[in-house]
Amino acid sequence: MQRIALFPGTFDPITIGHLDIINRALPLFDKLVIGIGRNINKVPMFSEEQRLGWIREIFKNDPKVSAVVYEGLTVSACQQVGAQFILRGIRYVNDFEYEKAIADMNRSLDQNIETVFLTCLPQYTSVASTLVRDVLKNGGDVMQFLPKEVAASISQQPVKSKS
Repeated sequence: MQRIALFPGTFDPITIGHLDIINRALPLFDKLVIGIGRNINKVPMFSEEQRLGWIREIFKNDPKVSAVVYEGLTVSACQQVGAQFILRGIRYVNDFEYEKAIADMNRSLDQNIETVFLTCLPQYTSVASTLVRDVLKNGGDVMQFLPKEVAASISQQPVKSKS
């Protein structure tokens, strides 16, 4: 049986911190599905199509990585793609408390799906999509926090200023 993991998130945008977790997770799994979750509590800066396109471009030469957009429970998305694992990245100790509560709930919903946590490398602890979006909205340079494919795309788009 293949070891398939779902890495859920909004990836708005995908950052070098996400890539760190993905690249270090690849040896652990036979297949990694990056799941772009629709979150009704969040208004994304970038369209689902844009985010999906970035991920597909970044991993176009890696057959182990695919990407999907999903809505609803992450456990349901796992069931749809055949994933037995949920991959989550941890930056800080308080991330673990929050992520453990979610992992416990997911395990209650489907005891066959296990959550795997990877801590990010120290140089990526401050790299978060939320912070990247805030810097971008306020006219700052975020290129150092983004994969080259995303940076190139964003540099060609007009900056949305804060109203």
